[in-house]
Amino acid sequence: MFLAILTVVALILLTIGIVWLIDKFVPKKMKPILNILLWVIIIALGYMTFDSVYGEIKFNKLKKERYAVVIENLKDIRDAQLAHRSVTGKFTKDFDGLVKFIDTAKFTITQRRDSTVLDVEMTKRFGGVETYKDIVIIDTLDFVSVKDSLFGADNRYKTMMNVPFDKMKGVKNATPSKFKLDAGKLPEDDIAVFEASVDKSIILFDQPDNLVKKEKKTVAVDGVNGDALIVGSMSEVYTKGNWPKSYNVKKE
Repeated sequence: MFLAILTVVALILLTIGIVWLIDKFVPKKMKPILNILLWVIIIALGYMTFDSVYGEIKFNKLKKERYAVVIENLKDIRDAQLAHRSVTGKFTKDFDGLVKFIDTAKFTITQRRDSTVLDVEMTKRFGGVETYKDIVIIDTLDFVSVKDSLFGADNRYKTMMNVPFDKMKGVKNATPSKFKLDAGKLPEDDIAVFEASVDKSIILFDQPDNLVKKEKKTVAVDGVNGDALIVGSMSEVYTKGNWPKSYNVKKE
């Protein structure tokens, strides 16, 4: 954008210079027509400069608003996946299965307590002298619904797989775009991992191509780096998102 602005400003200055030259060297009869034409060009170039700057400002505002909504969906997916792993020991790559899990699964509420019991083997070794050992007892106290714990009375988890902003939204009988979801294990560590993502071009489908392409190349501390919004990772143990902390105001 900065280069484009410099180009337009240079053209404006060049046009003003031409106007000055015309005023100095062109016959009086021709001056009014040429001056009007050149001032029209100056005004047009000025508008182009304003539009290029303001257009990107509007794009950045809209982008942040849409990202914030999409990130809330990704957080719901992340929370659901963590619950799934807590109960089953693994993540899932199936959204339908994940929704069914939320509807039916329960967390087990346990209590850990220390106790002391007779150590039979050591007692025998010491010729009947009673010897005791410390143990840990896990008591099951209750079972709590996963749905109630994560979402309460809100049913948003049933549509968390749909990208909130999509060119097919509102089109009758159209299939909405969905987040990509993958899950598995790291081969070297046998540790469960998952990843949910959506390409930025899907979120910004109705924005200028040049601004979307630029956004997909973002590398900045306060920006969403890369060409997609992502939570989790299939290559490392990581369950956070690739967005900056400024997007975590509502919930993290």
